[in-house]
Amino acid sequence: MNKHNLSTSSFKNKKPLLCFLAKGVLLLVVLFLFCFEIVMPQYLYGFNASIIDKVQRAESIKEPKILLIGNSNLVFGIDSEMIEEEIGMPVVNMGVHAGLGNAFLDNMSRYFVNEGDIVIFCHTEYEDDDKILNEELAWITIENHYELWKLIRGKDIWGMIKAYPTYLKDCIGLWIAGEGNRRTGEAYTREFFDEYGDNIFPRKEQQIEFREGQIKVPAINSICIDRMNSLNKLIQEKGGTMLVAAYPIVGCEFTPPVQEYEMFQEELEKQLHCPVISDFTDYIIDEEYFFDSAYHLNEQGVKIRTEKLINDLRIWLAE
Repeated sequence: MNKHNLSTSSFKNKKPLLCFLAKGVLLLVVLFLFCFEIVMPQYLYGFNASIIDKVQRAESIKEPKILLIGNSNLVFGIDSEMIEEEIGMPVVNMGVHAGLGNAFLDNMSRYFVNEGDIVIFCHTEYEDDDKILNEELAWITIENHYELWKLIRGKDIWGMIKAYPTYLKDCIGLWIAGEGNRRTGEAYTREFFDEYGDNIFPRKEQQIEFREGQIKVPAINSICIDRMNSLNKLIQEKGGTMLVAAYPIVGCEFTPPVQEYEMFQEELEKQLHCPVISDFTDYIIDEEYFFDSAYHLNEQGVKIRTEKLINDLRIWLAE
């Protein structure tokens, strides 16, 4: 048999395999398009979808700005416009759901920092394992908004892959029922976020009664501190400044002793490489100014907490 016949025979033998592979690739493309372009997204008006607008605002501001990084203590606890007017810098409230975990929240500071920016971290705890806390919630947050996928670190990919089937199943259920991407008019929805990233759902009065053990002094571990110190170095390299400020602390009969917060802050300042601009004990705010959790403030509480942060910033800027 000559060389030409051998080559032809070899191709004929491989042809079924090549057809199978081609069909497999085509099937994957069809599945991808179905999942990512037809079924997704289903949470466009959910609470965490507010991150889409926050990121757009952060990327649109070319002058020095203030970025607020943290969980919903920022979402339901800051008047960004008030800070902007008093300090004279544009503000973006990047706060989202605590269920994502500090690692996800912190990572948002990495991509939107420019020279002259001030990045303020307002965490409610400083202890984590440097992982996304809830990958299904992370999928609900980023969905098929590909510009947000950069918020997922390489070390998070496997967890996201494992969580995807559950997220997709929920999406398909919403898609079939026609119940996805609905405006509900509830507080925890995208429609109640303003241009700064603050939640502006009307919150007149306290809707929670606190109990023993509910209010705790934050814990600290080296994993969280090391990540924050690495981010501090990155932010400095980009020409920005990283600061840490306090979160609102419930003042009631169940609040831990002031001395415990002082010890916590002393340890935090010792371990962090960036300034801690707040006195945490100054953020102990009477329980009547809280709304529906130990970290969410009502409208009066938002004003009180924002004034405290403005004062902290003024003192730091004057140094």
